Amino acid sequence: MIFNGFKRPDQSVGVRNHLLVLPSVVCANDTARLIGQQLQGAVYVTHEHGCGAHYHSSSDQIRRTMIGYGSNPNVGACIVVGLGCETMDAEEIAAGIAKTGKPVAAIVIQKVGGTIKAVSQGVQTGQKMLAELSAQKRQECDLSELIFALECGGSDSNSGISANPALGVASDLLIGEGGSSILSETSEIVGAEHLMAKRAVNKEVADQILEIVHRAEQEGVKQGLDMSNLAPGNREGGLSTVEEKSLGNIHKGGTSPVQEVLEYAFKPSRKGLIIMDTPGYDVESITAMVAGGAQVIAFTTGRGTPVGCPVAPVIKICSNSDTYGKMQDNIDINAGVIIDGLSTVQEVGQQIFQELVDVSNGKLTKAEQLGFGDFSIYRPLT
Repeated sequence: MIFNGFKRPDQSVGVRNHLLVLPSVVCANDTARLIGQQLQGAVYVTHEHGCGAHYHSSSDQIRRTMIGYGSNPNVGACIVVGLGCETMDAEEIAAGIAKTGKPVAAIVIQKVGGTIKAVSQGVQTGQKMLAELSAQKRQECDLSELIFALECGGSDSNSGISANPALGVASDLLIGEGGSSILSETSEIVGAEHLMAKRAVNKEVADQILEIVHRAEQEGVKQGLDMSNLAPGNREGGLSTVEEKSLGNIHKGGTSPVQEVLEYAFKPSRKGLIIMDTPGYDVESITAMVAGGAQVIAFTTGRGTPVGCPVAPVIKICSNSDTYGKMQDNIDINAGVIIDGLSTVQEVGQQIFQELVDVSNGKLTKAEQLGFGDFSIYRPLT
């Protein structure tokens, strides 16, 4: 099965063709924003990372995530904006992104002589990049090139019986076409890890699933967290325990075997269903999967959420018709029709899969129409 995408020099395929303006450090946020706002068609992010003495593991993870984000196939060109004295060196990040073969530039505020000069240089560089991007055309690509990021947030008691299993059907359909899906949020596999381990392709992968869940539990203990404690919205939505939420969460992964377990923001080396070790915080989880190469995100929700992503379209799938009716500005697909008895899980799964194809061909999601884009990197404490 085919879709029309943007072929990249590194043989990856994008469903969007963005110019990304990426600050390497919090101190460059406003300069990056000013550049991005003056370039029609560009996207930019702001964040709190990159400055000071991070723990070694945090530095590696932040650097890897920034390079992966700029390397995402949906990014056709990238401008990295740095200050000049930060931990996250802008030129180093730009060099990492440039390995993909796409146009990349680094602008360092202290080197060029301040914000005004940096903005001027960034706008001039960006205009040339946008001219090149505008000349690029979509080409026929195989659906096997897609990586589908599976996310959930603001879950309710319907999520595990409507939106999540329907997304699992869509995930299985994509994997059947030779594509890949990433199941995230390790803290929301707690209590269901034995079920996912049984689906591993081998003992090594099974052991890795058990290990990342154990690690998440231990990290929670270190921080004094009660791992059985749900977010207020989850409780109000009718969920009682993390284990109950996890049993619903894993349905997003359908029935496919688990091929691989990835650390945060690493790229898959195999096709099929992948598990990535991310936290339960939606934005940090989405950022990691996009840094790992995911071109499209599916986000199931029972309570409703406006979260978007600057470079990858986010398809919102609601688990109940009441929330869908209240938040149609934000929700793309109503899986509540399953609860209402109007459609089956299989039928809504087919609808999500078709939406994935349509969005990959250029259809805008609600989050894209609203211009929403969130970015945050998880930082381990040690």
